[in-house]
Amino acid sequence: MVSEVSKAGDIYHRPFFVPALSNSLLFYPGCRSYSIFVPVKLYIKNMVCARCKTAVQGAFDKNNIPLGSLELGEAETEDPVSKNTLGLLRHDLALLGFELLDDKKTRIIEKIKNAIVTLVHHSEETLQTNLSAYISSRIHMDYHYLSNLFSETEGITIEKYFIAHKIEKVKELLVYDELTLSEIADRMGYSSVAYLSNQFKKITGLTPSYFKSLKEHKRKSIEEL
Repeated sequence: MVSEVSKAGDIYHRPFFVPALSNSLLFYPGCRSYSIFVPVKLYIKNMVCARCKTAVQGAFDKNNIPLGSLELGEAETEDPVSKNTLGLLRHDLALLGFELLDDKKTRIIEKIKNAIVTLVHHSEETLQTNLSAYISSRIHMDYHYLSNLFSETEGITIEKYFIAHKIEKVKELLVYDELTLSEIADRMGYSSVAYLSNQFKKITGLTPSYFKSLKEHKRKSIEEL
C-alpha cells in the first residue's frame, strides 16, 4: 500500500483502491482528484536467464520499485506503480534489451517461450514430459489455442521452437564434455542416441561427434532462438 498523503490543514487521508477497474484508481477521501496506477504484475520480454533477472532487478531498484517476486518474464511489485514511474522503468529496461509487454497475446507468447526456456535450460530433470500437457499446465489455457496463436505470431510451431532449444542445450552439454552422448540423450528425453543424432544433424547439418570436435563451436544465445 502506498504511504499516506498530506492534504490541506495537515490532515492525512489514507487512499483506497477500486479493484473492479482494469487500472486501479487511487482515491483520496475529501479530494475530487485521483491518480491512475497500473496493475502490480508486469510482463517482460527477453528474460531468459539468471543474469537477465539480475539486470531487471537492477532496473526496478533504480526506480525504487520494491518487488514481491521476480520470475522469467514476470515481475510482481509489492505496491501499485504510477504511470510516470512505469514509463521510466520501461525506458531503463529497453536500454538493457528488455521490453514491457502490454498486448495480451504478446504476453501469452512470451509465457510459452519462458515455459520452454525454463524446462530445457533451467531444470535438472529429464525432459520426459508431454509438451502439450506441460505448456497447458503452465499457461492455464487450451493447448490447441496456444499452438495456433504461437504459429500465427512466430511463424514456427511450439514443437519446433522446443526442438531448437533442446538442440542448443545438447550443444552446451557436448561442449562441457561431462556426459556421454548416451547420457545426454537420456537427460534430454530422446529415446535413443540414434534419434538424438538424427535430429541434431537435421537442425545443425553436423553430427554430435563432429560438432564436439570443432575448435569453434557454433552455438546460439537463447535470445536468438
